[in-house]
Amino acid sequence: MTRPGMSWATAWRIARRDLHARFRGLRLLLVCLFLGTGALAAIGTLTSAIERELESNGRQFLGGDLQIELWQRGLTAEERTALEQYGVVSSGTRMQAMARVDAKAAPIELKAVDAAYPLYGDLVLSDGRTVGPPAQGEAWLAPGAADRLGVAPGDTILIGTETVRVGGLIADEPDRLGEGFQLGPTIIVDEDLPRRAGLIAPGSMYQSKTRVRFAGTPDPADVADELKDRYPDAGFDIDTAERAAPGTDRFVDRMGEFLTLVGLAALVIAGIGIGGGVTSYLDARRQGIATLKILGATSRDIARIYALQITAATLAGSFAGMAAGVALVPLLARALDGLLPVSAGLVIAPGPLLLALAYGLLVALVFAAPPLLRARHYPAMALMRARVAPLARDRAALVVVGGGLSAIVALALLTAEQPMLSGGFLAGAAVLLGLLALLGLGIRNLAASLPRPRNPIARNALANLHRPGSSTGALVTALGFGLSAFVLLAAVQSAIDGNIEKRVPAQAPDYFVLDIPRDRVTDFEAIIRDADPQANWRTVPAMRGSVLAFGPQNAMTRTSDLEEIPDGAWPLRGERGLTYADQVPEGNTVTKGQWWGPAYAGEPLVSIDEEFAEAAGLEIGDMLTFGVLGVEKEARIASYRRIDWESMGFNYVFVLSPNALADVPHNLAGTIELSDGTPTAPLLQALVGAFPSASVIEVGGVLGQARIILEQVGLATLAAASVAVLAGLAVLLGAIAAARAARTYDTVVLRVLGADRRQILTMQLIEYAVLAAALAIVALAVGSFTGWLVITQLFEFDWLPDWGVVLAVLGIGLAVVLAFAIGASLPLLRAKPAQALRAL
Repeated sequence: MTRPGMSWATAWRIARRDLHARFRGLRLLLVCLFLGTGALAAIGTLTSAIERELESNGRQFLGGDLQIELWQRGLTAEERTALEQYGVVSSGTRMQAMARVDAKAAPIELKAVDAAYPLYGDLVLSDGRTVGPPAQGEAWLAPGAADRLGVAPGDTILIGTETVRVGGLIADEPDRLGEGFQLGPTIIVDEDLPRRAGLIAPGSMYQSKTRVRFAGTPDPADVADELKDRYPDAGFDIDTAERAAPGTDRFVDRMGEFLTLVGLAALVIAGIGIGGGVTSYLDARRQGIATLKILGATSRDIARIYALQITAATLAGSFAGMAAGVALVPLLARALDGLLPVSAGLVIAPGPLLLALAYGLLVALVFAAPPLLRARHYPAMALMRARVAPLARDRAALVVVGGGLSAIVALALLTAEQPMLSGGFLAGAAVLLGLLALLGLGIRNLAASLPRPRNPIARNALANLHRPGSSTGALVTALGFGLSAFVLLAAVQSAIDGNIEKRVPAQAPDYFVLDIPRDRVTDFEAIIRDADPQANWRTVPAMRGSVLAFGPQNAMTRTSDLEEIPDGAWPLRGERGLTYADQVPEGNTVTKGQWWGPAYAGEPLVSIDEEFAEAAGLEIGDMLTFGVLGVEKEARIASYRRIDWESMGFNYVFVLSPNALADVPHNLAGTIELSDGTPTAPLLQALVGAFPSASVIEVGGVLGQARIILEQVGLATLAAASVAVLAGLAVLLGAIAAARAARTYDTVVLRVLGADRRQILTMQLIEYAVLAAALAIVALAVGSFTGWLVITQLFEFDWLPDWGVVLAVLGIGLAVVLAFAIGASLPLLRAKPAQALRAL
């Protein structure tokens, strides 16, 4: 007859009495869960806060329920009438311009708005006024514009040929996020100022934005589809409130995917630590377990008692991690200020927090179950002999672990934005765990088969790798993940730094100049020569157009019919820069096909970027149809080009033969590079004075903005990857701590047999050095491959790691491992043999 087990209440009373108030013995479990759930809680809360901000304020960020962008033209009367049937329409113009005050000049983002602006949100000035568009002859200035020009409300500035009064400084521009990247601070003026100031003429480079505030509740996506179907060749670039900031949405998605994978990695690594910590904890209580079984406790009673203790510690670590994750979000928001829309206050997002808790509990179940279940079915004497006769594996653990892993995979796939990505990551983590387990087994077998060294210290160090009860498997797993985390951190961070250096070059032109009239190019060149006879400059025709159709001549695909733009075929999205040339542009190399040469007068031709050609599936001889100022232009693909995107010159995906675009109204764009030591201010003033409708952009400011953005991405990546490194270190400490009891036994026996402290310490160092050296190559391969996936597939950057830095960080990781080994060995050397032997 089977004796009934104790109740859960009784089991909890016993568990509570044995459970230390500071969770002594289970601190590793607490630390691992704290790191893993904290990372997931912070990541989920931050992403949720950003998405909530975009969703709740999407209309305000966009400036309407729907927006249509066009280059170099506004809506026709028919197109505007079509929009007005949906609600209130507001139109305006965006363009680069120059603002001047006496000898000062600054590039600005000129924002001309009509009487209906803003359709959503409030435009607030620094003096507290809520205003609409400025009156004719007045302007609202962003603080940056006022600072650069040295003006205050009441002063006057010159924009183009118009003098306007500074009516106030902007404190809150409701649609700032939806305006995107800008090359200068904003100045808001009335709708007609660009034409009065001579800034808009045939060929001028400007963008019209027309927004709609719906009168009813139509689906914005349906309205966008209706407009595209009605005007398929109009070149509309349509955004809706659900995608108020497409670039931000995409960045948030990519960063969220990366951070989520980091969180999962931290939990997987932490799980290994949990397994080691629980093993160590139960091993330290083997006598208590044996005593309970002698007194009549059943295997089920043992499982209940220690499961309750581990559950209590799991909940404590998980809740502490969740609280830390929530507290971390405001700091991340401050670090990403200006890059992402997220409030700096405390954010509580129940969904991500519950998800983090679920992951923490499941991971704790998967990794704590095997050691817990192993200890429940064996007689007391087997537990007493566990030091030298390790417990056999419990088959029930396979069921529990399998169920827990299945739940983790299902949870990851059901909650992921890209299930394939998360599934691939989890599969990769499983493969890596399997490989490390096989590697640990291989090291043990190899150590057992090697000839025994004559040196007794080396012989004992080698024996430690394969003796019964050896912690080689746990150490291989911990070291493998820990060192891989070091390599991943170094590879990702140095690759981002490499992209900063590549994409933000140190050498660049001093100025970009937009909207140079074609009939005044000689005046432009004369001003440059007067300022610096040694200067280099270049001018190219500049206009905008969109790809309306592409492919073989008799089977062209309309871009409006594409449900999704193919990866890498981004030039098919919206309007792009177009130019024409007789010669191959500087920094370009023809890789396939032929260039048309000077004075070409045949069929209109186009040369395209080779990477775009591959992504879009285009071949030499295929056709492209461009929409330019509402007119269709067809051209046959004559060649592919490799473009030097690292240069800061004019790089166009599409370069057409002159006869394809020469009849289109357009101006020129130019770059100016001054010789060393030439002051830039005189040339700037001369150009602004002679070409009031042109925009002169100082490249240094643009590079600074680009560098700041990439550095913010690097900071977020560094913070996230550091979590994985901390988890790896915690696991390493856990693996060492888990083996401490066995190490104490071995150390005491060796000391009784006559070994001194130096010899014992040397044996420890040799053992860890062999393991670390064997795993360094594995960690380098795993960490580098994971870093490559993050950089190239998630961020779509170039893979540019600094291998010197990566190897140096790996070396530091190896040094940390040996330092931890020494630190963990020192307490063992102080153990008193008599006391230790009585405790065994």
